[in-house]
Amino acid sequence: MQYYERSAEQLQKITTLGELKAAGYKSRSIKEELRENLIKKLQKKETIFEGILGYEETVIPDMERAILSRHNINLLGLRGQAKTRMARQMVMLLDEYIPYIDGAELLDDPLNPISYFGRKTVEENEDQTPIAWLHRSDRYTEKLATPDVSVADLIGDVDPIKAAALRLPYSDARVIHYGLIPRSNRCIFAINELPDLQPRIQVALFNILQEGDIQIRGFKLRLPLDIQFVFTANPEDYTNRGSIVTPLKDRIDSQIITHYPRSIEVGKNITQQEAALTPAQKEKISTNETIKDLIEQIAFEARNSEYVDAKSGVSARLTISAYENLISAAERRTLINGDKQTHIRLADLVGVIPAVTGKIELVYEGEQEGAGIVAQNLLGKAIRSQFVNYFPDPKPANNQKDGQKPKGKQATPYKIITDWFGEGHTVDVLSDASNNAYQEALLKVPGLQELVKRHQPDVPAQDRFFFMEFVLHGLAEYSMLSKRQLTAGTQFGDLLSSMFSMPGMADFEDEDEDY
Repeated sequence: MQYYERSAEQLQKITTLGELKAAGYKSRSIKEELRENLIKKLQKKETIFEGILGYEETVIPDMERAILSRHNINLLGLRGQAKTRMARQMVMLLDEYIPYIDGAELLDDPLNPISYFGRKTVEENEDQTPIAWLHRSDRYTEKLATPDVSVADLIGDVDPIKAAALRLPYSDARVIHYGLIPRSNRCIFAINELPDLQPRIQVALFNILQEGDIQIRGFKLRLPLDIQFVFTANPEDYTNRGSIVTPLKDRIDSQIITHYPRSIEVGKNITQQEAALTPAQKEKISTNETIKDLIEQIAFEARNSEYVDAKSGVSARLTISAYENLISAAERRTLINGDKQTHIRLADLVGVIPAVTGKIELVYEGEQEGAGIVAQNLLGKAIRSQFVNYFPDPKPANNQKDGQKPKGKQATPYKIITDWFGEGHTVDVLSDASNNAYQEALLKVPGLQELVKRHQPDVPAQDRFFFMEFVLHGLAEYSMLSKRQLTAGTQFGDLLSSMFSMPGMADFEDEDEDY
């Protein structure tokens, strides 16, 4: 029986090198370990990367092929594309425990020690060499690449204090203080944002990846380190902050390109999986699929917006934070009004704005507009895009061919609503309104409730008022109603009359009369 097939209790009883040999232990590299364990999982049809959605047919197969090829890997993609999360989950492809020489700072394999300490210990103790067991959760090291990272941090340096304490000359290898990479022997080592490393630091990685050599000051050491390297990089970094030097890039065997969710459904599943909601929030606030789709649509609109820097990307964290803020806006409303339960409203989207403004990088035109205005614009476009999935297109004439115009009442299902607003009526939908006040405001609009019943007959009663508000927002986005932001909410009114009530219009009318 192989050692890695034994239980944790059985492994803990093996405490010496002799016992390890008797148990039939055989050395293998970490890349072989990952490969063989991946093969077992694929044969058993087990999930390899838990909770990674949208990559089932793209990134995950590429990762599996790279692991089977025993490659070092570079994950290339914009921010918020689960690059680091995938690197961390590779730990689950490692054996649960591996043996190492007890006290060895480089986690030496008892059958193949590489450090001075490891070789000396085995030479002196032979089969009585003490061993310890390392859990796979301790076999992952991660370093964020920043401009101040030094060779000493990653590779190591001479330690004068150690030399003085041990009374050793600087020519003795025992005076070396090893950096993160040698200390990650037999582990997965991840470097995030690789292009941020200074070129001279990247050069120091050459021999480690290719030959297993390390160079520290004047020492020429042969340390055949056994490491699985995983790098992450953002394409933006190649132009804005630095680049991966060509010789290093050539030594990284597989470069895998990540991507954002390619559908609303996948994005929604990611958001719902990652959003951190309390049990109280889940109990008090009920939602629907439409509002979840709207949250995802915001991210899709942002990725296509002329005001948002496409090279920087729009992280999946935008929708996660936006959804959490949306729920919190509804929760705050229940606390203010003393309601025990409530249903989500479009008015709660006011809470989404801070999540959007903090997650997007604006181009010059966007900065001129202002982050708040751009965020409001993205919300409006999301509502416009989703509205036609539930109600007739408010502008059907735009879709007619050969100059044909729509005929009959079917082409103007919103006439009763728009005519009422045309008579000078307005509706204020306040963000913190109680349930009764919210419903009373929407019921003032004739034809609104009937429209929802006609086109969404199967919606639950609790969703009816949500869709009534949705209609008002949709008509405003299609320029059939006006929408004015109030300090405490939104006011809907007639588009034409709102244009004539704009500041400066009275002076314009006076000048026209004089003429």
